Amino acid sequence: MIADVDLTLVWAAIILFAVFAYVVMDGFDLGIGILFPVFPVGRERDQAINSIAPVWDGNETWLVMGGGGLLAAFPLAYGVVMTALYPPIIAMLLALVFRGVAFEARWRDPAHRRGWDIAFTLGSTVAAFAQGVALGALLQGIEVENRAYAGGWFDWLTPFSLLTGASVVVGYAVLGATWLIWKTEGVTQEHAYRLAARFGVLLLVGIVAVSIATLGLDYDYHRRWLTYPAVLVTAQVPLLTAIIAYAYFRALKKRREGAPFLLALALFLLTFVGLAISVFPYVVPTALTIWDAAAPEKSQVFMLIGAAVLVPMILAYTGWSYWVFRGKVGHEGYH
Repeated sequence: MIADVDLTLVWAAIILFAVFAYVVMDGFDLGIGILFPVFPVGRERDQAINSIAPVWDGNETWLVMGGGGLLAAFPLAYGVVMTALYPPIIAMLLALVFRGVAFEARWRDPAHRRGWDIAFTLGSTVAAFAQGVALGALLQGIEVENRAYAGGWFDWLTPFSLLTGASVVVGYAVLGATWLIWKTEGVTQEHAYRLAARFGVLLLVGIVAVSIATLGLDYDYHRRWLTYPAVLVTAQVPLLTAIIAYAYFRALKKRREGAPFLLALALFLLTFVGLAISVFPYVVPTALTIWDAAAPEKSQVFMLIGAAVLVPMILAYTGWSYWVFRGKVGHEGYH
C-alpha cells in the first residue's frame, strides 16, 4: 500500500536516478565536445560528432526530469538551491543552448564551421564545469536561515567548487573517449584509446583530490567515512574504485571496445554512492533533510502516478533509439 511507503524516500531515489541517467547519457556527448579540438578536422572530427548525432538531444530529457522532479517533490530545496547556485546553473543552461545551436549550425553553415566547432567545445566545457561547480558548492554547504537562502552571491565560488568543476570536465572527457572507442574504428578509435588512458589517469587524480578535500570540509564527512564501525562499510567504496580503475586500464591495454565505457560508468556510479553516503538524508547538507524539503504527501502520490507512466516510457524510447543506432559509425554518420 502507498500509505505504508515513505514517498519522500521514493522521490529521492527517482530524482537521484534521473540525475545519474543524465550524467551517464549526456556525459559522454559533453565529453566529445570537450575533446573535440584534439581531433583533426575531417574524418576524425566528423566521426566523433556523428557518433552522438542520433541521441544527444534526447539525453537531456533526464536533466529536465531531475530538475522538474526536484521542483515538484522538494520545492523548498529547489528554491534554496536555485537561489544559492543561480550563476553556475544559468551558465550551464546557456552553455547547453549554445552547444545545441553550434551542433546543428556546423552542418548547415559550413562556411563558418570552424567557429561553430569552437562554440560546440566551449558550450560543452562550460556546461560540464558549471555542473561540477554546482555539485561542489552543494557539498561544501549552503547557508540557510528561516527556510531561505541566507548567503552571498558568490558563496558558490571556492577552491573546492573549482576542483569539483575541473574533475567533472575530466570525467566527462573519459566518458567521451570511451564512447568513441565503442562507436568508431581505425584512426579515430586509436586516438580515443590514447585519450581514454590519459584522461583516465587525470580522473583518478581528481577522484582522490576531491575525496580528500571533502573530508576537510566543515560538515561531518570525516565522521561518516572514517569512524568505526561505519568505516567497515565505507572502505568498500575506495576499494571497489581501485579494482574498477585497474580493470579499466587493463581493458584499454587489451584493446577492448565496450568494456572501457562500461567501467567508466561504474566509476561514476561509485562516486554517486559516495555522494549518497556523504549527504544522506540531507538534500542541502546541515540545513534541510529530504523530509524537511518534501512536498505534501498528496502531491507526491499524484506525481508518482505520472512518474510511473513517464519513466518507463522514457526508458523504452531511449533504449529503442540506442538499439536502432547500435554499431559502428562511419564517416558519413547518421546526421
